[in-house]
Amino acid sequence: MEEARKIMIKVGLEEGFTSHNTILISQLGDQVVAMDLLIAAKSGVRNYAMAVTEAGTPEIKEMLTRHLVEALDMHEQISAYMVEKGWYHAWDTNEQITLDLNNIDTALNLPTL
Repeated sequence: MEEARKIMIKVGLEEGFTSHNTILISQLGDQVVAMDLLIAAKSGVRNYAMAVTEAGTPEIKEMLTRHLVEALDMHEQISAYMVEKGWYHAWDTNEQITLDLNNIDTALNLPTL
């Protein structure tokens, strides 16, 4: 029990204490989930676009086109959210690389449990 308490203190989870590490873990977690969702949305857009070109009937093509538009809307919402949070810099490659390198440094410097 004492060892578990020591670990909790190390990451700031004991007695309602919020440490810098706890905040970093939370922010990185949110950012990682958002990026995974964005990647999945991109994949969905690509797959629907390909499917539209292969549709066998006008009805199927129309249905797939509707889904493609919905997937594009979802991608836009996710990317706008990430831009607002400062997690995604699609139009500034240097800024995105700097952010990615900072995230790597942060992840590598988190305490191990």
